Amino acid sequence: MPPARKRTRTYDPVKTRAAVLAQFGHVRDGVRDLDEERLARSSGLGDWTVRELAAHVTTALENVSRNLDRPEPAGREVTLLDWPCATAGRAGDIAAGTRRLAADHPDLDALYARTGERYAERLATAPDGRLLATLPRTPGSDRAAGAPTGAMTLADYLVTRTVELVVHTDDLNRAAGTDIPFDRQALATCTRLLADALAVKAPGASTEVRIPPYAVVQCVEGPRHTRGTPPNVVETDPLTWIRLATGRVDWRTALDEARVGASGERADLAPLLPLMG
Repeated sequence: MPPARKRTRTYDPVKTRAAVLAQFGHVRDGVRDLDEERLARSSGLGDWTVRELAAHVTTALENVSRNLDRPEPAGREVTLLDWPCATAGRAGDIAAGTRRLAADHPDLDALYARTGERYAERLATAPDGRLLATLPRTPGSDRAAGAPTGAMTLADYLVTRTVELVVHTDDLNRAAGTDIPFDRQALATCTRLLADALAVKAPGASTEVRIPPYAVVQCVEGPRHTRGTPPNVVETDPLTWIRLATGRVDWRTALDEARVGASGERADLAPLLPLMG
């Protein structure tokens, strides 16, 4: 197990770039194998079909390409840990853009191919420190251009892409009955970012949250633990943690199904979840 987080975590930009491409490739392969019956199923995310969810996944990369096509944004630079909370309140905008994207691109494999090519071409010469808008306009949506919450470096923004890709890979697997694999680096990065976001939302050191083999964080105000077994411990697996953090499963259900263990009077994370709306 890695040590509990005490400092701001850093991510290797080279590994992050590779992880994003690897996970996108896994999703493209899985979507290519979907027949019309499975594409027409409910995604479990509002009224989206699996087809619409599959189309939406491409925006994880297309938003990078679109931002690299634009001048660097001016304004406040936000940190990586600002991003999870900054995504709240965009559901309507994202849903509208996704429906249009799916309708305009019935050939999903062609959409994935075009998206991947554009992304690779633009990323090839983009430096890690290049600034991007943190909440770019969703393709096909009515959201006003130029209304992001701030700017983030490309290196950090690509870390957020692992969250988008891993979360929606899991969504696709559960909705369509696929078995799309998770790139290990992408899964680890997604898990760690969401764990660190919890520590930011509930600062403190009374509770230790363990998500082996990728992350351990301390959070929640209260007496600080210094040695021995912590009095308040939460432990779960990466996918369950990601589902909790993004609202795919609620805390009580995860406890009842023994997908999360929690001991101690400060081990109830229900009031803090989900982290992303």
